[in-house]
Amino acid sequence: MPRIPLFSLALLASSVPAAAANLSRIGISVGALDNPFYQALARGAVQAAHRLNPEVRVTSQSANFTLEQQQEQLRRLIAQKVDLILLGAVDGRAVAPLVSQARAAGITVVAVDVDAADVDGTVKSDNRQAGEIVCRYLAQRLNGRGTLVVQGGPPITSVSDRAAGCHAALAAFPRIHAVDDGINAQGSSLGGQRAMQQALLRWPDLAAVFAINDRQALGAEKALRAAGRKQALIGSVDGSPDIERALKLSGQIVASASQSPYLIGREAVKLGARLRGGDATTRQVTVPVGLVTRDNLSRYQGWQAAMPSAAQP
Repeated sequence: MPRIPLFSLALLASSVPAAAANLSRIGISVGALDNPFYQALARGAVQAAHRLNPEVRVTSQSANFTLEQQQEQLRRLIAQKVDLILLGAVDGRAVAPLVSQARAAGITVVAVDVDAADVDGTVKSDNRQAGEIVCRYLAQRLNGRGTLVVQGGPPITSVSDRAAGCHAALAAFPRIHAVDDGINAQGSSLGGQRAMQQALLRWPDLAAVFAINDRQALGAEKALRAAGRKQALIGSVDGSPDIERALKLSGQIVASASQSPYLIGREAVKLGARLRGGDATTRQVTVPVGLVTRDNLSRYQGWQAAMPSAAQP
């Protein structure tokens, strides 16, 4: 089982101060609410908020990965004088002025899933660990040799952390030729497919690909199949319902690091409540991840689980 940081365990187990129950309005702005990941995150947040205050009003908004749209959402939430904002930043630096404006107005801002500048606190997966466990598994499946392409994604910290973790794991496999494709595949299936098509032109002998999320992995698989490269292996991050279905079939996707978006949303509300209640002893929660493969898929409980339910074999 991947190691869980002690401060994370302590925070997950701690209680919310009574003063935090004064939360009456919460705003959520995330990348895209048509993505099941953010849907689960929002559900976790809403349920946690209602446990604190059954009368709380929660507004969930989708930025559609557009900075301008998210900026306008933040302006509206500030004007509405919400108590807490959960922010899945499209651009963690560009939103900083509005984050500072919100905090100046007495609003607590907690970043979810990705880092953002000037926030009060952050709740996210251990993305470096995610890259490490998936790429280690791919390297082992390749018997320690071959070309492994690291497929890029949006310029956010979760993506860069996953890539860094992948490279760190592969350092123990000197015969693995790890290469970055340098492409922003936009976290989408179509983006993953197009990036994979370009990668095949540059590295026609590639043996595996690490996609930074499940959607890109599904697109990469389409491109590999169309090119007749049915032996190349694919690993990714998310543990999404789509990847659960893929792992039930005999395809090229062999592993995904499972996140717990429901838990991220739940803990973000609890952290925001603590901070508003005056407890600033911890400002960051790192949620552990687990490795999902065909071997342990039957034990995996999916994105609604309170903790990752599959671990590295």
